[in-house]
Amino acid sequence: MSIVKWGPLRELEDMRRDMDRIFEEFFVPSGRRRQHAWPVQAEAGLVVPNVEMYDRKNEIVVKAEVPGVKKDGLDLTITKDSLTIKGEVKKEEEVKQENYYFSERSYGTFTRSLALPVEVESEKAKASFENGVLEIVLPKKEEAKSKEIKIEVK
Repeated sequence: MSIVKWGPLRELEDMRRDMDRIFEEFFVPSGRRRQHAWPVQAEAGLVVPNVEMYDRKNEIVVKAEVPGVKKDGLDLTITKDSLTIKGEVKKEEEVKQENYYFSERSYGTFTRSLALPVEVESEKAKASFENGVLEIVLPKKEEAKSKEIKIEVK
């Protein structure tokens, strides 16, 4: 993995580019918007999987789209307040740059860290991987589970 030097001006340029893209997409009819399976920041070569996180009463469920990643190429780390998903999308064959008409597929390593909304029992976490979708089920700690209390109205 290469180290990319941080620069505040590049951060500002990235923010400006993102705002331009948001405004451009706002005025394009939704049927013509281009949807990417992997949001990509091309300059840095970063691949970021799309993720959804939701609450299922006693557990937090996280689903991440990771097409092109093999099951053994995923690395999951759970801390007290975050979940980190790491992996790599490898290119199957080498094709010379001048032989391409266009390429929309993304390759490279990725790391995605998500803040967890409640404390979870990391030792009881379960993960499954099917059809390019990683599902992680994180049981909530007993203190984090919502308790239902009935209040009598007089």
